[in-house]
Amino acid sequence: MGSKPKAALLMLLVALGIAAGGGTAHADGAPSGTDIQIAQTLGARELTVIIRRVDTTPSPLRVDVVTHQGTAPGTLHLAVAAGGVPSSRTDVVLGAAPGVYAGNLQVDKPGPWELSLSDGTGAPATIPFVVPARVVPPWERATYGGFVAAGAFLLIALVVGVRAKRTAFALVPAGGAVAAIAVAVTGALLSASTPPPPAPGSQLDPTFDNVTDPYGSAPLSTVDYSRPPVNLAVRPATDGLALGFTDGATGRPVDDLLVHDNALVHLVLVSPSGRLSHLHPVRVGPGDYRVHLADPEPGTYAVAAELARRGGGVQLARSTVDLHGTAAPAPEPAGAGPRTIDGTPVDLTITPGSPSTITAHFRTADLQPWLGMLGHLIIAGPITGPVGESAAKAPTWAHVHAMLPPVAGRLDRPDETVAAYGPAVGFTYTFAAPGRYRIWLQAERGYRVLTVPAVVDVPTTGAGR
Repeated sequence: MGSKPKAALLMLLVALGIAAGGGTAHADGAPSGTDIQIAQTLGARELTVIIRRVDTTPSPLRVDVVTHQGTAPGTLHLAVAAGGVPSSRTDVVLGAAPGVYAGNLQVDKPGPWELSLSDGTGAPATIPFVVPARVVPPWERATYGGFVAAGAFLLIALVVGVRAKRTAFALVPAGGAVAAIAVAVTGALLSASTPPPPAPGSQLDPTFDNVTDPYGSAPLSTVDYSRPPVNLAVRPATDGLALGFTDGATGRPVDDLLVHDNALVHLVLVSPSGRLSHLHPVRVGPGDYRVHLADPEPGTYAVAAELARRGGGVQLARSTVDLHGTAAPAPEPAGAGPRTIDGTPVDLTITPGSPSTITAHFRTADLQPWLGMLGHLIIAGPITGPVGESAAKAPTWAHVHAMLPPVAGRLDRPDETVAAYGPAVGFTYTFAAPGRYRIWLQAERGYRVLTVPAVVDVPTTGAGR
């Protein structure tokens, strides 16, 4: 064998080695998708529904339902559907003890799906979610395709160089190999700087087409996915409230809400006397959400709905609603100091200033994440009259988080089965104006969400500058 065929063989082995070494690596790296945690106030039950990630289809879909203290036992009926066509059903039997109860369903293709939950007493809750597809970017295809083509051209060059009378004929396929390698290297170099396509489900309305081929369904030059704010209409309904979300421009029902901090809608209600409820309405139709309320206080409630619209960012819609009931008003809470909430001792410290620090001290480090956070702090004020009416029109309405420490190598956050945080839950906040504020600090322990109310008097020197 002459020197030229030997050189061609060497180039062939190098190219095939590069292609083989890169053939098992993919740009998406980690398994596609993450767990989806969604809080749901289904009837009188406060649940966390965890839709476990799916890497390939067809595949089993595991759904975990986390119950909290006080949740009544019973049976939940679960079903998944794609394009309105049911795929599979199962029942999850909830026990009297709080914890995780699992069910298994089946999904057979990537794209937009809906999970429905029902306890048999009312309209089922429907949770939209997206089963992702493994998508190979064009530049990755060019890289791998270029190396494969280079290997094929070099193989042809080797055969031509060995069999042809004139080895110069081998230069033609060798030139093709060089061009293919150039394409592969260019694709590899551009992959680091080329932006990813808009993600169906988080930026674009998900369809079966754009989930499997986002490059063909959405131009890379499109960068503005913003949408108008929503309008909120609240009305009393049987055993609770009905909430309607409509587009601020068209008036049509809004059906593009995203899971934000483990819920589609965070609904905060403040009763006339200042009792706080942090609920998560269930979706029963496009733009139509319902939430159960126990016997309410009579009077005016402050209503605040926090949500994230696809392409529109996080939004806060505030309103009021007048309710009739017989519940006794809540007493005015204390300020800083020790107290017991649902059998759990808590010591609340408030350090005024600009900013102020507010910390709840628990005795043991056994707090659980709730809504993906270690703690929540809701602030309304200044309060100048009945708490519900005053909070509804208060200039300050804030929802502050105490974050969980990050876990190396994890894209999603720990769920409520991890009881290893605390014992202190701290917040930093700057009050914009002096006056009397109502605050509510929330954390979870023993599958019970603890709400610590307090009054904060902000002097002129402690307000923001």
